[in-house]
Amino acid sequence: MHGSFSEFAFLLLLCALAGAVFVRLRQPVLIAYIVVGIAVGPAGFGLVAAHDQIDLLAQVGVAVLLFAVGLKLDLHHIRHIGPVALATGLGQLTFTIVIGFALTLALGKGWLEALYVAVALTFSSTIIIVKLLSDKRELDSLHGRIAVGFLIVQDLAVVIAMMAMSALRGSGEGGGAAGWGAVLLSLSWRLAVAAVVMFVLMRWVLPVVVAAMARSQELLLVFAVAWGVALAALGEWTGFSKEAGAFLAGFSLASTPYREAMNARLTGIRDFLLLFFFIDLGAKLDFSTLGAETVPAIVLSLFVLIGNPLIVMAIMGFMGYRRRTGFLAGLTVAQISEFSIVFVAMGITLGHVGVQALGLTTLVGLVTITVSTYMILYAQPLYERLAPWLRVFERAHPFREVAAQPQDSATRSAEVIVLGLGRYGCRLFEQLRAEGVAVIGVDFDPEAVRALQARGLPVVFGDGEDPDFLESLPLRQTRWVITTFPQWESNRALLHALQVAHYHGRIVAAVRDAAHGHALAEAGVDQILNPFDDAADHAAARLARDIRASENAP
Repeated sequence: MHGSFSEFAFLLLLCALAGAVFVRLRQPVLIAYIVVGIAVGPAGFGLVAAHDQIDLLAQVGVAVLLFAVGLKLDLHHIRHIGPVALATGLGQLTFTIVIGFALTLALGKGWLEALYVAVALTFSSTIIIVKLLSDKRELDSLHGRIAVGFLIVQDLAVVIAMMAMSALRGSGEGGGAAGWGAVLLSLSWRLAVAAVVMFVLMRWVLPVVVAAMARSQELLLVFAVAWGVALAALGEWTGFSKEAGAFLAGFSLASTPYREAMNARLTGIRDFLLLFFFIDLGAKLDFSTLGAETVPAIVLSLFVLIGNPLIVMAIMGFMGYRRRTGFLAGLTVAQISEFSIVFVAMGITLGHVGVQALGLTTLVGLVTITVSTYMILYAQPLYERLAPWLRVFERAHPFREVAAQPQDSATRSAEVIVLGLGRYGCRLFEQLRAEGVAVIGVDFDPEAVRALQARGLPVVFGDGEDPDFLESLPLRQTRWVITTFPQWESNRALLHALQVAHYHGRIVAAVRDAAHGHALAEAGVDQILNPFDDAADHAAARLARDIRASENAP
């Protein structure tokens, strides 16, 4: 390649072609980008030399992604999700470290190498999980919000683990307890300072600054990216991480009235920049260190793919969540992170472990990232097959989810149930009520449900794809079920859940395109609504009447 620009052009073209092939084969497109990274990197054909430029764009992409995640969280959400996210995150970390350490020791590794590998197995890739949940439009679901919560707990654990392992070197040189004490003291005062600074900024500074920037939509976008990248850099400089800084940058703006505008404009930039993250991840995989680590890697990969989800399900079930919520959230920890590889590489730099530990971690990362991606994308069919065996992970009374469902007479009987209360679904729900129809609304966004319930509307929190939840609805008295789910996979799962619940009424679906409507009609949906076509037909008829009336006017 001649020059960085030519290399970027080649990379983009290669990613577009590989992505098209993977989409055609119905495979996750991010796997295509990782494969491209492996092919053009040192482990493959070595076609690209602009590694520093790719790494820089990858870091900016990660900062924008975590900034966008922070934008979706506000203080009200933290109060409701925080306890379960903290309990699940800490429980999974403890379980994985203890069992992973014992497994690695049993595989013949030394205690320090086993400790490094065990800690590396605890970290899940926030970037990959958030991207997958965003593509599936599940970031605002209950399991999506809980997953993001305990992934942030893991990110903080990354920082603590790196500081602790650095302290181990000090203890080996005579630092001992003093080294650990210094780490804890340093972390404590930095967290305290960060909390005070964020409070001051969110209370008095940022509302004024964002209001000024919002006078121009272009300027608002530039400010959003600049603020996210700046706090990411500040987070790294203060000894935390770029990811933590970018997340706090988004969180600091989550309570402003401009967060939706910023989030909408960031989507395209985020997806483009994350392309380079996955290329960079693939290019950095070093297969020369794998050696004879295949069998240990298979054992540890199975532990991560099966053990981590099980502990999350057990904790969430104990805390009163349905087994489906626990299962979907648990799948998000069924892989290790790119930071796991970085963490073990740091151990090599400190002289704690050899290259064999890096090869083992790399192979586990490659296996678990690939397999867990498919597990998350096909989570609903997987759950449907495993559901009978997952009852042990659910209380007889899953009180946390049931508590979000009002038990008044308005929700115990209804003629119509509307599933999905987005802009279209909410309008449809309200207009049916205005026409005197007995209707219940259902949505899986807890914040949206609370807002509608505060207005006195008969709205229930729950996931329409969950057969257990549907059994709690008054389906025997319901004659019409209306779904506004935007994706075919969600509607397919809903139809299966209605079949399991023995619903025999009529089903109506709102779709965005003809192909989706045709698929649903073949699946047995009685009536198809196309909001765009219906709106255009209504507008055309109204305009035609007005035009004719104006022509006949004297």
